[in-house]
Amino acid sequence: MKIVRLSDHLVCPLGHDTETTLEAVLQGRSELRLHSDWQHLPEPVCASLFEPDGIASAFAENGQTDQGYTRFEQLAIASAAPAIARSGIDPASPRVLFVLSTTKGNVELLGGNGAGQSESVSPVWSAERLARHFGNPNIPLVVSNACISGLCAQIYAPRALQSGRYDQAVIVGADVLSSFIVSGFQSFKALSQQPCRPFDRERNGLNLGEGAATLVIGRVENADGAWTLCQGAIRNDANHISGPSRTGEGACQALKATLAGICPDEAAMISVHGTATLYNDEMEAVALQRAGLDHLPVNAYKGYLGHTLGAAGLLESVLSMHAIDRGVIPATRGFSEPGVSVPLQVSNQPRTTDKKAFIKMLSGFGGCNAALYYRKGGTQ
Repeated sequence: MKIVRLSDHLVCPLGHDTETTLEAVLQGRSELRLHSDWQHLPEPVCASLFEPDGIASAFAENGQTDQGYTRFEQLAIASAAPAIARSGIDPASPRVLFVLSTTKGNVELLGGNGAGQSESVSPVWSAERLARHFGNPNIPLVVSNACISGLCAQIYAPRALQSGRYDQAVIVGADVLSSFIVSGFQSFKALSQQPCRPFDRERNGLNLGEGAATLVIGRVENADGAWTLCQGAIRNDANHISGPSRTGEGACQALKATLAGICPDEAAMISVHGTATLYNDEMEAVALQRAGLDHLPVNAYKGYLGHTLGAAGLLESVLSMHAIDRGVIPATRGFSEPGVSVPLQVSNQPRTTDKKAFIKMLSGFGGCNAALYYRKGGTQ
């Protein structure tokens, strides 16, 4: 049996659907901009944010009604509903698993008038509401493993299907920004007040972003040209609570495990984490060299979307599938001059490709790393 993509749907400040978002990326557009006095934080924030009514608008576009959902929950449902509708699955079936990837969920409820809503802050609460919204009877899975959550969800869900307990899975990745999240990154001095520049010599920090992505997958006998989630791996090098390994140990191990038995030259590109911090980009470059992959084209999406936290692994994977379907390797926005010790094949211009596979990698706090290999029509 193969595990294939049945459908997908993206919602972010660049667009409320996958095609609009991809067009914006291919045209080099971004919603990253400086926001002064955002949520009364002491420093301006360069981020990709929805307009004040943007999430509610995306939620209502598909005929959804409020029912007391939080902003975070509205965003997750706005992404999931169109993907489910196009997939042809019955979301209320006990053979369907819902998986929610998020790093912070409803954490914004801890401030202001929501200070006492401790139960609804939990991502488990939101995952239950998401599944019940679509009539699903199963206990949903929550994946919250720092910045690699979106890839972890895409690694776990196929395993759940391969167990035979489920036939399809709805994987939703979502996060919204709050003063809690932004002030945390500010305390690390990790944010740039200019649009980020992955792998560039002048990079000086990351930008954050809001967004959601849904990937519906299913078990099939024959891939028939569909995108297949072939194999992936999660590795933790336990280097530091927030700093990446200088040797790229965990990322290198995840890449090698993911590509076991696979010819990497079949891949059109490697979609990296690419946060534009000094240490992350350097670590990824070292890891790619150690894994023998530094000759492959490299692409990073953070210059378009910002770092969308628990949604990043899904947003960036879905965009990569659709870009390669068009025969395009998207440019790395913000890149100009190489700024890492290992020469990588990064470009600030789109490139063409006739290959039908790619590698996605992410890294996160606590030394966590993940990689996943996708092939169109591939085998498991």
